[in-house]
Amino acid sequence: MGTAGTLESAGVHAGDEVVVPAYGNAEVAEAVVRVGAVPVFADVDADSYCLDPAAVSAAVSGRTVAVVAVHRFGRQADAGRIREVGRRHGLLVVVEGEPGAEPDGVERRRTHAAYLDGRLSGVVTPTAAAGHTYERYVVRVPGNGRPDRDAFARALRARGVACQVPVRAPVYRMPGLRREVFLPCTERAVEETLALPVHAGLSRRELHKIVSACNALGGLLQPAF
Repeated sequence: MGTAGTLESAGVHAGDEVVVPAYGNAEVAEAVVRVGAVPVFADVDADSYCLDPAAVSAAVSGRTVAVVAVHRFGRQADAGRIREVGRRHGLLVVVEGEPGAEPDGVERRRTHAAYLDGRLSGVVTPTAAAGHTYERYVVRVPGNGRPDRDAFARALRARGVACQVPVRAPVYRMPGLRREVFLPCTERAVEETLALPVHAGLSRRELHKIVSACNALGGLLQPAF
């Protein structure tokens, strides 16, 4: 059963509010709209890119009936604290992508991530966390008032390193879901995040190439004068 089906079977209906992540894909917010409810966007935690429990609590109103949290990039949402918020306010809490059996290759990805963590200096590496499966290895390229992340990504690709911008816009700026809100952690994540290769099939030589390319571009991170 998808998000819309879960909400519908729980009695969520037109006019109800459902708190959803502002960072990520639009599918969860769209599922809320499909059952006639109103998505209310909450900010994410700066380390995990998942819903910040404090932001969830702040987003609750008298019309809020549910919260949908999503695990992101292999990092788990703080489901325990979010469920505590739910209990406090009498809300349904749905957690998408609850961890189960770990996928093939996860230990290899963790090994690759540890290698990158210990050697990268041209980017801000992911915050370590128990249970992280590194479905994506998402780093930050801090901005200095110009599109440093995008310039950094172009320079990496020119050096033969495949990389992707994981999220291009806050969900609240996507067509059909626009809201007049500004959530700072979400905005910064959209501007700064970049996914580097970490799949299980990478060779040590390819990992070294990623490190060399990123570290050689570290000058892009220096403040503009």
